[in-house]
Amino acid sequence: MKNRRGKLYNAKTPLTIPRIDFIREELKKDATSLTVDHARPNVNIQERINEASLQLKNIFQDIRNEGKIQLDKIVLIKAKVAPVIAEAAKNPDVYYLFEELQANNEYTYKHNIGVGIIATYLGMKLGLSKENLSALTLAATLHDVGKTRIPDSILEKPGKLTAAEYEEMKRHAIYGYELLKSIPGIPPSIALTALQHHEREDGKGYPHGLMGNDIHHHAKIVAIADVFHAMSSNRVYHRAMPFYKVIEQMNSDKFGKFNPEILMEFVNRLMSTLVGKEVTLTNGRNGTIIMIDPYDPLKALLKTGTEIIDLRMEKEWQIERIIG
Repeated sequence: MKNRRGKLYNAKTPLTIPRIDFIREELKKDATSLTVDHARPNVNIQERINEASLQLKNIFQDIRNEGKIQLDKIVLIKAKVAPVIAEAAKNPDVYYLFEELQANNEYTYKHNIGVGIIATYLGMKLGLSKENLSALTLAATLHDVGKTRIPDSILEKPGKLTAAEYEEMKRHAIYGYELLKSIPGIPPSIALTALQHHEREDGKGYPHGLMGNDIHHHAKIVAIADVFHAMSSNRVYHRAMPFYKVIEQMNSDKFGKFNPEILMEFVNRLMSTLVGKEVTLTNGRNGTIIMIDPYDPLKALLKTGTEIIDLRMEKEWQIERIIG
């Protein structure tokens, strides 16, 4: 296969899916020693996100052209990209970044930044240690690095993929693992997250069809961040879903596809950041969220002018989008 510049992908190295017993051993011995530098706090965070996205784009293009990941690329991500993600995730009003996190163009690169911020935010709320959180940030940022081995004709195809194209797209999880597994100085969780972020709790994910404890904890977090960001973004083959549809879909998956404790924590934390935000409802009216029902987060209490709207009572109305 050739990339957009006509260079051949290296097809000499046989592609192997790691054995499940090996994966279990990697899960047991995973340890981290990464750190994150929270520098330049006064620089506009949205500008820094854009800068980080451009840096990651250049890094991914180098990986695509070289067919491997040099250690200096990991060092650059840890030094230049990870601190931006960590800073953005620390903001208690993380939803103000939502428009920046939506990947309206250059999806492959902005998606990795968006997933990094969402996963790091969630990891903080789950109480991960500093070392684990730093490893999660790096894993989330690199979770789709295997797509550097997928032809642009598939990545950027505006229509539905053929069965063969879809099978090739799914192999990005294995490609990512192959690229990351032998890099010195990074924990096994980085490669495992790339391999497992499409695994699902019900065993219906890929590439192994794993369930439960056979999926790394970081991969479970990244899976939620990955799906949330993907559904919330415009892509070449579909428009972003309305906000309520995204949350409804994720809620419906909490006892099947995703770890329910992690997903419930994410949805409840996300919705709590929306108190005080202006939203547009599916009936076209705007209102400000004044209270969230913790048992049914989408059924918020809103103020619109002098009127109070209780979405628990208005069954046909939903939150279409967040204005700010």
